[in-house]
Amino acid sequence: MSTAEILEKLPYSTPFLFVDELLSVDENGVTGTFTFKENLDFYKGHFKHHPITPGVILTETMAQIGLVCLGIYLCANEINSETQMGLTSTEIEFLKPVFPNEKVTVLSEKIYFRFNKLKCKVKMLNKKNETVCEGTIAGIIKMN
Repeated sequence: MSTAEILEKLPYSTPFLFVDELLSVDENGVTGTFTFKENLDFYKGHFKHHPITPGVILTETMAQIGLVCLGIYLCANEINSETQMGLTSTEIEFLKPVFPNEKVTVLSEKIYFRFNKLKCKVKMLNKKNETVCEGTIAGIIKMN
């Protein structure tokens, strides 16, 4: 499955799509990018006069790239419009802020995929290649 086909199957759209590009994907992991444009609504109120990206949005970005994109790749032949995906757990450590107009890269490494549950080690890097946040994310894929 190509990266373009994976992006087509994502169950998100603007303004809740946090994947711009997939750089690589295989059975062991995925790497992708997203740029947090300054006009995103959450910046209007997430710290007056000094906006930063909320941690929950950073977590969602890592989940979309590092978990959902990889899950779509791993289940390529079974994914359809009725497939449901849900987050089951996260453990993320936040190390640096992400500001408006910053491009981040998410790297994900599969820990396991069994019984339709996928768990990954994820890391987000800024343009200086510094770790912004890292941890583990798990989710379940329900095939219909």
